[in-house]
Amino acid sequence: MKIGLSAIGFGTLAAPALIRTVVTGAERLNFATVWAPEHVVLLDRYTSRYPYSTGSSGEFLAPTDIAINDPFPTLTFAAACTSRIRLATGICLVPEHNPLVLAKTVATVDFLSGGRVILGAGIGWLAEEFQALGIPFERRAHRTREYVEAMRRLWRDAHSTFSGEFVHFENVRSYPKPIRGKLPVWFGGESGPALRRVAEYGDGWFGLNVSPEEAASKIRRIEQLLRENGRQRSDVELAVSPYLRHITVDDLRRYCDAGADEVELVFLEAPQDEHGIVQQLERLAREFVEPAAKL
Repeated sequence: MKIGLSAIGFGTLAAPALIRTVVTGAERLNFATVWAPEHVVLLDRYTSRYPYSTGSSGEFLAPTDIAINDPFPTLTFAAACTSRIRLATGICLVPEHNPLVLAKTVATVDFLSGGRVILGAGIGWLAEEFQALGIPFERRAHRTREYVEAMRRLWRDAHSTFSGEFVHFENVRSYPKPIRGKLPVWFGGESGPALRRVAEYGDGWFGLNVSPEEAASKIRRIEQLLRENGRQRSDVELAVSPYLRHITVDDLRRYCDAGADEVELVFLEAPQDEHGIVQQLERLAREFVEPAAKL
């Protein structure tokens, strides 16, 4: 089993010196993946419900003036500091983007990193953010699917053509291409529709705020949906995160038994100095990375 780390480019870890400290330390200590989140804007007043709220309020679990870097420059900076660790968006709000621009951006970061990028994708939850961007919140799941299909066409073909409800282009060229030919798209989300996205056209899943028991149930559902779609379990990678839950090595075993390939630890309360970050990373490596490698 592998261990990943979330999130860089967020809060304290938006600062370049601390991003460098996290990613170089994580790579040295054999963490598998680092994740960078995305929000273009937050709002002080909103009626949308944050799906991972710990209470009944439905509020986002951070102040609305918190620094949230754009994930792609953040991951490019991380790529320049490292050579092996995977670099993932967690989660890119795909329907908020122009798909041709997003395809170029993701492929460029992948090219510069030597083929280490995972596009962690989601449909978004904050309707007011979509409104601020002038993008319809309705049918965003349909928009996401079409955008991913269009981006895959751009990543694959020498001359790309696509015609859909939201995207249309003919005989265009988009370079560079992803290093590995196929750039992995992992979907976030724990709902029934989110799991169907993984099984129907995803390369992986990032399940947030799930216990080992919840992970087992959702992974069984993904495996069933994969079979129904004529796909194999080996077609996808499955990552889960306890989010704010405290976990032990025994929990790692239970996640592994549930079928998870990777567990993402959330680095929300990071120290504000480089020495403290290194110490915390080394503790996490002793407690989780090293035991996980033996599972």
